[in-house]
Amino acid sequence: MNQERILKQFLDLVQIDSISKEEGRVADYLVEILEELGLEVIRDDAGEKVGGETGNIIAKLAGDSTKPTLLLSAHMDTVTPGRAIMPIVKDGVVYSEGETILASDDKAGITTILEALRLIKENDIDHGNLEIAFTIGEEVGLLGAKNLDYSLIDADFGIAFDSGGEIGTIVTQAPSQDKINVKVIGKAAHAGMNPSAGVNAIKVASIALSNMKLGQIDEDTTANIGVIRGGQATNIVPDLVELEGEARSLRVDKLDRQTEHMADIFRRAAAKFNAKVEIDVERMYPAFDLSRNSQIVDIAVKAARVIEIKPLLKSTGGGSDANIFNGKGIPTINISVGMTDVHSVDENIKIDDLLNSVKFCVSMIREATR
Repeated sequence: MNQERILKQFLDLVQIDSISKEEGRVADYLVEILEELGLEVIRDDAGEKVGGETGNIIAKLAGDSTKPTLLLSAHMDTVTPGRAIMPIVKDGVVYSEGETILASDDKAGITTILEALRLIKENDIDHGNLEIAFTIGEEVGLLGAKNLDYSLIDADFGIAFDSGGEIGTIVTQAPSQDKINVKVIGKAAHAGMNPSAGVNAIKVASIALSNMKLGQIDEDTTANIGVIRGGQATNIVPDLVELEGEARSLRVDKLDRQTEHMADIFRRAAAKFNAKVEIDVERMYPAFDLSRNSQIVDIAVKAARVIEIKPLLKSTGGGSDANIFNGKGIPTINISVGMTDVHSVDENIKIDDLLNSVKFCVSMIREATR
């Protein structure tokens, strides 16, 4: 393990701006590295489909074709504030200077994959066929994974490097999510001279929300209304309120029930006050549940034990590219790279976790050939 090289690779990556849909520079950088490592590299047309600067990067390294083909994945985009990131290293931990995110989400994942490829090449480590997918737009709706050219992918199993927690954490279960957009349409009127002629859309929405089950619904299901927009002035009865919300569940039947409950409550409130309601529901990604008997889970557990890392199987309430890959028929786990306090200016990662993430990746690649 070359700590200096791994750290430099990570620091170089986080200093290349790659806000969602602006991943062009980091994509060019990665293509150059992958080609130098001898991989076949393709850039698909996902960027054109979603209005971004670049498509996904798909790279292939041929190996023993009698062994499973592994897909190794991480996403190139970051959230804001993510421009002009200045990383600092203190006491074995990498931080940003405090004004931006660090972008370990998910450049720690990219670093893990790149360094694992280098070690495989340098040490002539046996491996099956490897496919690499560096995706765009993960942070804004898993856009890259949704628009990936799957005709280029032959993987039997997938490993996404895009989770937090201790190294050895293996996400085997994640929820499906419905995005719920609602318009409550009332009737405008003068609030002082003739309020009874109006239908107050804000009131209708508030009645609906007060009767809606939100938050932690049960052990599998959550729901939230997170955005409300409406009203023009205090002397106008508001005729329009727009709401944005979501529901998530590890079980699709529960998700369907929760989403229908939320829609039904809006419809009932609108009918009671003679308002109208428009409801748009989009299934953002499917759930997945990989049992302990899944081959890719077994590979990861054994690989962790080989390098004396404790495997920890867990479920999560968040979505990732792994949801999309599973939905496409590629059993995919999500592996922790050790990132902490992501999506905040306090984001950080231990150098030791970067090293152990690489070690775990190489161990999984080797275990897949046994």
